[in-house]
Amino acid sequence: MADDRRRARRRGQGELEAQVLSALREADGPATAGWVQERLGGDLAYTTVITILTRLLAKGAVTRERAGRSFAWTAASDQAGLAARKMRRLLDAESDREAVLASFLTGLGPDDERLLRELLGRSRGEGED
Repeated sequence: MADDRRRARRRGQGELEAQVLSALREADGPATAGWVQERLGGDLAYTTVITILTRLLAKGAVTRERAGRSFAWTAASDQAGLAARKMRRLLDAESDREAVLASFLTGLGPDDERLLRELLGRSRGEGED
């Protein structure tokens, strides 16, 4: 029974990362892991918060600076930026970029395809100045 309750409260890594990033974005400045832990309700172990922050640092989603004997953390990107980094990492891992991009594009719905084409057109227009 206790195992069932523990499993029901278990969150996925992506969800924890999103919550930690959200907390950091709400901070008035760089925040300690302890502050993040409190902001998230204190139900996460301090070591779990440190692990998530370290993973986010490796992904480039947060930065850190020395604060005494520990670190203060700052969000370097929002959820969209984190998702874009994941997409680039996946694309960089493939040998046939053209096939991956073509497959991605054909899998998009009409609204997303239109939006992507608009964004590409805008980025090309900005480079012509």
